[in-house]
Amino acid sequence: MSLAHHGFLALLGIILSTGCGGRDPGKRIVTVYSPHGKEILEVFEARFEAANSVIDLQWLDMGAQDALDRVRSEKANPQGDIWWGAPATNFSQAADENLLAPYRPTWSDQVIDDFKDPQDRWYGTSQLIPVIMFNNQELTEETAPQDWDELLAPQWKDKIVIRYPLASGTMRTTYSGMIWQYYRDSNATDQGYDWLKKLDANTKDYAINPTMMFQKVARKEGIVSLWLMSDIMLQVDTYDYPFGFVVPKSGAPIFTDCIALIANGKNPEDAKKFYEFVTNIESSVLQANDHYRIPTRTDIPKDSLPEWMVELDVQPFDIDWNVLSQKSGEWMRYWDENIKDNG
Repeated sequence: MSLAHHGFLALLGIILSTGCGGRDPGKRIVTVYSPHGKEILEVFEARFEAANSVIDLQWLDMGAQDALDRVRSEKANPQGDIWWGAPATNFSQAADENLLAPYRPTWSDQVIDDFKDPQDRWYGTSQLIPVIMFNNQELTEETAPQDWDELLAPQWKDKIVIRYPLASGTMRTTYSGMIWQYYRDSNATDQGYDWLKKLDANTKDYAINPTMMFQKVARKEGIVSLWLMSDIMLQVDTYDYPFGFVVPKSGAPIFTDCIALIANGKNPEDAKKFYEFVTNIESSVLQANDHYRIPTRTDIPKDSLPEWMVELDVQPFDIDWNVLSQKSGEWMRYWDENIKDNG
């Protein structure tokens, strides 16, 4: 069950999701930090508890960056057991700060080296694709922006709503990926920062959480945004939101969503059970078909995956993820202090 009502914790910017009831004193508790949203977390809470009747799964739904900040703040007294979901850049930072416990899952040989930490501190579970989202009552796939640079055109001024990047691993990684496109060849950030400044000039609002972002686009407070393809598809399927999306012509900074045990968590053995449960083949297939998440495991039969996923062809940006992990914090601080609301 979730641990708190929807609300904003000013210090960390954490959005907590609502659950029902209290903790069961007769059961062992596993606490999960995750940005996956109640649409996924409630499903796997029910499935996991049905298979493990002596365990009470507690979850906090928060942004990926908020999860990293929370794990950092609790280092001396960890309150979470497992962190499920965030870009690999966030997990790499956590691993470098000794916030994660090594664990080699039973399926470790079924993911390529790019999707796992060499010391087993995190493993990739799915691939995430940032795309251009639009309100389909106002735009079509043909009239919406077709590529990243088109977002900078004057016609989109005050038409764009974006999830506040500093609280979002997704947007941190997307913004950093755009800077990288220029930094890669020059080792300079000027052009990347200029790109983000032009995007800021067209941005009407920065939403404090994904729910607010979705609502603003649905209400036409903005008609364009940037977000994950899988989440957009899930919102349309679950809430019938008027959303469409365009996969940018030049490609995207495709990143890996991960899972890890939190170092010195209170219940590591049961946390390992959850780790294995949500990443087994059955759960991976369920997430692919019901939640549009592209699995990293190579041993999942293609005929068990949705047709669109098998046929998907997106050009990934050529990114050195180690460098991006090291630089992203610096780049995003600069954006927040010098670019945001100054475009």
